[in-house]
Amino acid sequence: MKPTPSILFVCMGNICRSPTAEGVLRQRAAAAGLELHIDSAGTHAYHIGEAPDTRSSRHAAQRGYDLTQQRARQVSADDFERFDLLLAMDRDNLELLQRACPPQLRHKLGLFMQYARRHRVLEVPDPYYGGVQGFDQVLDYIEDAADGLIHDLRERPAT
Repeated sequence: MKPTPSILFVCMGNICRSPTAEGVLRQRAAAAGLELHIDSAGTHAYHIGEAPDTRSSRHAAQRGYDLTQQRARQVSADDFERFDLLLAMDRDNLELLQRACPPQLRHKLGLFMQYARRHRVLEVPDPYYGGVQGFDQVLDYIEDAADGLIHDLRERPAT
């Protein structure tokens, strides 16, 4: 029997991209019958305890994802031990994770978009720069990468 994989999504403030990824993957994995432990966090302590941005929640809800129970938190030193994968939304946050991560655990770090199949970009863009369309674009990218991650997790041999 395969152990339950654990995934932490990371962006800067943990109020838009990473909670969206958490909500999307949680629902898609459940629909696929895949048991995962999923969480999200920010590299900065800007919004600790706050709910996701209302625009992120609204756009996610339009596609059937519920982000309302999530609250922002900051990445902790324990996260590097607790999670199998720590997936950053962009290179800046990946670099911050690499600096904080013990060298022997850096193999757990990556960019979430490395799992995407349809979109050939390395980063989930910050939706605030794209207006209303920015939030929909973020969802498009996250849905694509979530589907690829689910496929990858199913294909991994049991350890």
